[in-house]
This record gives sequence, C-alpha cells and structure tokens, in this order.
Amino acid sequence: MIKVDNLSYSFPQKDLYNNVSFTIEDGQHCAFIGASGSGKSTLIDIIMDPERYLFDGKLEIDPNCKIGYVSQFLQRDKAKETSVFEYIAEEFIKLQEQIASICTEMETSSDIETLLEKYQEALDAFDAIDGDDFESNINRKLNLANLSKHKDKMISELSGGEFKLIQVIKEMLNNKDLMIMDEPDVFLDFENLNSLKNLINSHKKTMLIITHNRYLLNHCFNKIIHLENTELQEFDGRYIDYNLSLLQTKIELQELSIADDEEIAKNEIRIEKLRERATYNAEASNGRALKARVKIQERLEARRIKAPFVDIKQPNINLATNNEIEETVALKVEDFSVAFDEVLLEDVNFEIKSNDKVAIVGTNGVGKTTLLRSIFKNNHDSIEINNDIEVAYLSQMQGEVLDESNTILQEFYDAGFETYGEIRSYISKYGFGSDYIKQKIGSLSGGEKNILQLAKVSSSKANMLLLDEPTSHLDTYSQMALEDAIENYNGAILMISHDYQFINNCMDYVLMIEDKTIRKMSMKKFRRMIHANHFDKDYLEIELKKKAVETKIARALVDTDFELAKTLSEELEGLIKLL
Repeated sequence: MIKVDNLSYSFPQKDLYNNVSFTIEDGQHCAFIGASGSGKSTLIDIIMDPERYLFDGKLEIDPNCKIGYVSQFLQRDKAKETSVFEYIAEEFIKLQEQIASICTEMETSSDIETLLEKYQEALDAFDAIDGDDFESNINRKLNLANLSKHKDKMISELSGGEFKLIQVIKEMLNNKDLMIMDEPDVFLDFENLNSLKNLINSHKKTMLIITHNRYLLNHCFNKIIHLENTELQEFDGRYIDYNLSLLQTKIELQELSIADDEEIAKNEIRIEKLRERATYNAEASNGRALKARVKIQERLEARRIKAPFVDIKQPNINLATNNEIEETVALKVEDFSVAFDEVLLEDVNFEIKSNDKVAIVGTNGVGKTTLLRSIFKNNHDSIEINNDIEVAYLSQMQGEVLDESNTILQEFYDAGFETYGEIRSYISKYGFGSDYIKQKIGSLSGGEKNILQLAKVSSSKANMLLLDEPTSHLDTYSQMALEDAIENYNGAILMISHDYQFINNCMDYVLMIEDKTIRKMSMKKFRRMIHANHFDKDYLEIELKKKAVETKIARALVDTDFELAKTLSEELEGLIKLL
C-alpha cells in the first residue's frame, strides 16, 4: 500500500530523516514509535500530503488509497450542536441526501444521462462505505466502545476522551483504506483506553498509529516502525518481541561502541606522541610512523559503530525546591463545589501534606482538571494554601503555561533567566540543543512541549507541583526521567493521570473522584480496583515486573554495566514468555 525508499528531510534547525525506508502492506496494524521530537507526526504529514514537502527519496502510495486521520488534538467546535449519531453518520446522511436530491431532479430534468451518472457515482460512494447497514454499524461500534448510552447526546456534552473515541469510530466507518491516528490514547481514562483497544482490534483495514502507550502496543499491533536519531527500522511482529530484541541489540552495540571509543582514544594518544616526536626529530621514520598511525585511526573511525538506536535520550529533569519545609498541611480543600450547566463536584474535602505525592483519578469529564485549575488560581473560599507553599502548574493544555508564539529563549527570559548562556545551559539538560533556543515553541512536538513545561516548572523551584497529565506525549525514557525526578522531589505533588503504571510507581495514595465527590484510597486498594474493573490482573502484574526490569536495563546501560544488562535481559525474556 505504501513504500518509502531512502527518504530524507530536514528542517532549518535540524535533520529529521536520513535515508529512511519502510513498507506498509494491506491489513497491517503498524505502531509508529520514537522519541519526542524525532519527526513522527511530520512523517505522517508527508504521507498524507507529499506535495507540500520537498524531500529526497521516493514515496510510493497506491493511487486509489483513501486515508482517514485522527489528530492528537481535539477538534470539536464545529460539531458542538450535533448529536453523537449525526456526527458519526455525517458522510452517510450527506450521500443519502445527495441521492434523494438527484432522484427528485430526475423527475423534471431532460438531461437524464448526466443525472444517471451522478446517481451512480453517489450510489457507488454510498456502497463503498457500507451505507445500507450504516445505522447498525454505528450501533455496533458504539456498543464495542461502551458508548451506546451517548448515542443521542450532543457532542458538546461529551468528555474529551469520549469525543476522541467518537472521532475514531467516525473515521473507521468511513471505510478508508489506511487509517492514521496520532496519539489517540492521550488523556483517555482506563475504561476508554480499553474501548480504544477494542476498536483498533476490530478494524480489518490498514492502520498506522503513533503511540507511547504500552498497553496498546502490547495488544494491538503486528508491525513496529521505530524512528530514532534520524534513522528508522521496521519489525514485523509484536511490540513485546521487538522491545526485547531492541534491548538485547542495544546492550551488544553499546558495549562494542564503547570498546571502539576506547581503542580510538588510545590510538589518539599514540598519534599525539608520534606527532610530538616528529616535531623535534625530523627523521623520515618518525614521519612514516605518524602517517601509518593516522591511517589506523581513520580506519577505526570508519568502522566505528554508529547504530541509531544505541544512544539513550533521557532528559535530566530536576524538581528542586527553594523552600523545603517541615511536614505540615500544604493544601486544604473544604466543602468545595463547582457547577456549570449541572453540578460537577460537591462537598469535596481533602488535605495534602507538604511531602505527599498524590494522584487525582477518575473517568473523563468528572472535573479533575477543573479542580486542579481552581487550586492553582487559589481564588475559591474552599481552598486554602499554606503561606510557606509556592505552587507551580503543568497543564494538559500546553498553551496555558507556554506562550507558543515565543521562542524558547524568550520564554525563559520571561521566566526570570537573565542571560543567553544561562538559558542555553539549562535547557540543554532537557534535551534542547543550541539549535533549538531560537525556535518557536509552537513548532515543537507535543512531547517536546511537555518536556519544556517540565523544564519551566522545575526552574520555578516551587515546593508544591500541580501536574495535569504530565506524561502525555512523553516517550518512554522521558517518562522514566520524570519518575526519577518525582521520587527525588522533596515537596508536595498533586497529579492528574490516567497512566496506571506511572501512578503506581510514583504516588503515595490516590484521590478518587466518584459520584461528584472525592474519597482517599490507598495504593493497595487502587491496584485491586484497577485489576477488578479494567485490566487483567495477571497481565498487569507481569507488565509491572517487565517495566521494572526494562528500567533496570536502561539504567545499567547508562552506567555501562553490560554484564548486569545481559543478566536482566534474560530475566525479561522469561517474563515475555508469560505474556
């Protein structure tokens, strides 16, 4: 269906791809993975509209291939006054009305032949999307996604996660040959994530999906396309098998790469000694020895392993505080209520101590973000923040914290940094090289914007952090870095997240929003609830162990402890067999 051959493309600031090649065949479900900012979304844009881009190499797409697309961003405004059923059925209803209009026109027109051609075209288009059964197909998909109860609701009444699933259903039923989705799992709660998994697995046509969600990766795909460090590799098979192969290859290649680096360094010392000798002693033999040693160095450089997947990109997230205080109540919420068209939250009561790390959990649309934003604004009588507490906020709506019209340089000048050098040094720790510093924030990927938010939050040195979906769009290694940062943070954290594993790894307890109020829940009870209501217990327990081993392997590679990494990879292989 799609063939990419030696494609290269660059932005003015950086190279994105260097002679990448891959194929996508009919019926494959492809996961597209890679570090934040590696160019996944741009490559999808090139596939969908190659005429907009000047790239080197070849891109071959079946000329009859029709592409459906679901963006990582919500696009709801135009559909606010439409019901769920009408929104999904838009194309079907449009074609029905077109067919009916042509039939009416035939009754009085003398140009029957032209109208017959139009009629047949409309009928063929209707048949191509299985129009005769569209109502039952819509009902079937809504039922599969556990959204049947919302069929007659207005689109504006849905939560963000529910609307995302409705977008997915609409594109699926339009029966495109290739369906592309860019991080469709972002912000989905546990129930909606399962629904997305069911929808993906029910779809019989070709799919290409950008995702960092391990649950989807482990359950939905039979091909992996991995973009990293301007290069790409493809793998036919499951993600868990690919990930094991990748980790084992990383261990081997990084060990060889370090051996090469050591040999090159030793040879450089020999060259310097020979060069020094030749400077003071002009004998021909010294010159010949120097030339020979330089040639050896050139050969070593030429054969140096330059595998694109060896380097581990992990930002240095450091959540430090200016004002560490002894344990006290940092935040008190008492009888908090909020209503829009109807009551969203009422009689909410809880308190956070100055070193508590707490997750706010609940289904999409129950008021988690509204509560967190109210705490940050601190303009409600029911909210009391300790005078010694300084608060910083990370928003799932990245434009609330970042001015996307700013360059990174200007953003950090505005945040209180004083010199160019200070900013450049600081953001480099978060993976932004000097070529980024004058780049507009609006041009960054979703993951890069979230890393930049974390950099800005970190720079505030606040002793209470309000984090709304901090792992959204982040690649695996950035998530690992954030976990480490939260573990080492000495202040209070109140975090909204739907990432079960992240919550389990970082939080002390959970605040569960149910029936318009909040109750405190221990991590043990939370795990039991998740196992009972959403995910298979055995799968989750094995996946947690698997992630822990993968994290240890990644850290062993950072520490160049290859023997430990090899031992751990054997342990990982045993866990994968259980899956």
